[in-house]
Formats: sequence, structure tokens, C-alpha cells
Amino acid sequence: MNRVRAGVASGVLSSVIVGASVPVTGMLQGYPLLSGQAMRYALGGVVLLAWTLARGGRLPVPRGRDWPALGALVGLGMLGFNACVLYAQRYAEPGFVAAVLGASPLVLALVAPLLSGRRPALGAVVGAVFVVGGVVVLSGGGSWRGPGLVLAVLTMLGEAAFTLFAVGVVRRMGGVAVATWCCFLAAGAGAVLGTFVGGWQVPTAREGVALVVLAVVVTAVAFGLWYFAVAQLSADRAGVLIGLMPVAGLVASVVLGAQALTAVGLVGALAVAAGCVIGLRRGGAEAAAGPQPVEQPLAGAGAVEQPLAGAGLAEQPPTSSLPASTDIEAMRR
Repeated sequence: MNRVRAGVASGVLSSVIVGASVPVTGMLQGYPLLSGQAMRYALGGVVLLAWTLARGGRLPVPRGRDWPALGALVGLGMLGFNACVLYAQRYAEPGFVAAVLGASPLVLALVAPLLSGRRPALGAVVGAVFVVGGVVVLSGGGSWRGPGLVLAVLTMLGEAAFTLFAVGVVRRMGGVAVATWCCFLAAGAGAVLGTFVGGWQVPTAREGVALVVLAVVVTAVAFGLWYFAVAQLSADRAGVLIGLMPVAGLVASVVLGAQALTAVGLVGALAVAAGCVIGLRRGGAEAAAGPQPVEQPLAGAGAVEQPLAGAGLAEQPPTSSLPASTDIEAMRR
């Protein structure tokens, strides 16, 4: 039970961190996307590796069957997600992209159990439906043209891929190890692609601070927290917590005075909260089964299973869910 509670706390904190990072990500609006992501992920990977080594562990090397999943996670769930978020906004309003993106918890509730050879849990599905509805209310919807719908759907699938492709490798290696390898792989791919698309430039002091905060807090800490939550709760149950990202964005914007709290926003936030409560509850058979066991990594690396400090513990890194004045691009993973 303590591990489940730690998983819930980790998932909540991860989603809140990502959702509340809107103002920080907005500081990089004019910076090259790929090279900026490469620097952010590289620093995030170094922080995660340092964390593992400081605790006396070592980073397990992925097995042959792990590399395809890690590659798909990075390509679809991190770099692909960021690219789709960017291009979707050229053909669709941010509210529309956010609304479609909000369907990812339902995808996880339906698909993750099937990939594990079990039937979708009713509680997780119902909770995800509440979350989806709440996110749609928060986002306010919107219109699209041309390929806007396709790009928005691809963005949503990228968000789901960030969790789905991680399930098996997190079970075998531990959450922090998976987050570390994903950061390094994304940094390498981003560096190569960024050399030809967008180029490189020295960040200003403001951009440098944003990159450091995103690398350490939103990447290293939030990714590690999220994958720990997935390991403890299962992907379908943890997925409902994704709905807290736009809620955190709303709260941050209200606190900063960027927008006022409206009745519609409050209703959407309450629907998301209700969905999280419903989705995280266990049924009888499910409760008896307990959380899925995590395979031990190589000897000496067991520390990577534990959460990052303080929580019991990585693109993709999602408008009143995002403030009305904020571009959906600010939720890039």
C-alpha cells in the first residue's frame, strides 16, 4: 500500500510539474526547437546519471529487446510529440489540440491492459472518461483546418506512446534508468537533427535559465517520477493523472494573474479530479493482484527503482487547461 501511495504521489507531482512549467517553456519560444531539446535532454540525462551514481548504483545497460522500445519512446513520445505539437498549431487552434491531447488517458486505459494480456479495468476506463471530459471543458475546444486534425491526433498518440512503450523496459530496468537512457538518446537524435534543422545558437541568460530548469525539474525529476508511478500503478491507472497537467497549467496561470478562474474552468478541474479518484481506485480482483512486480536490473543498480528524493520515487514534454494566453507549444515534453 505504501508503494501504491508513493506511486500516486509521484504521478501527481510529475503531472503538476509539467503542467505548471508553462511559463518556463514559454521563455524558449524563439529558440531553435531541436538543438534546445538536445541541450535540455543531455543535461537531464547527466543529472539522472549523477543521481544513480551518488546513491551507489550503476546504470543498467538495455538488453537487445529494450532498444526498439526505447527508440520508439524517444522518436514518438518525445521528439515526435514535440514536433507534432509545434506543427499542429499551424493548422488548429490551441484549444482544439489540447482537447484531442486530453484523450490520451482513455487510450492508455483501453490499450495498456490489452498489451499486458488483460481486459481493461472498468474503473480506469470510467475515470479516464471523466478526465477526458474535464480536459475538453478546460481547453474550450476550437477549430482546425487542413491536416490539423491528423496532427492533433498524432500529438495525442505521441503522448500515449511516452507511457506505453516504457511499460516493459521500466519493469525490467527501473524508472530512473529508463528516463536516463531516453534523455541521452533524445539528446543525440536532437543534436544530429538540430544541426540541419534550425541550427545552433548560444542561449541568452533568460533562455539558459529556462533550459536548466526544464532539464533538471521538468525532465530529470518529472520523467523519473512518472515512470516510477507507471511501475507502481500500471499504465492504465497512472494515465488518468495526465489530466492534472492542464489543471496545473490553469492554476499556475491564475496564480500569476494571466487569467481569471471561471466557473467553466472550475467545473473542468473538478471533473478531472473526480476522474483521477475513480481511475486510481482498485476493484476486488485487481486489488488482489497487487501492483505489477518490477524486474530487478543488474546487480548493484537496484537503486534506480526508487523514486527521486522527497516523493517516494520523461517530451512528453499539454486552453483554459492551458491558459488562454498560452500557446499549446508550451507543454512540449
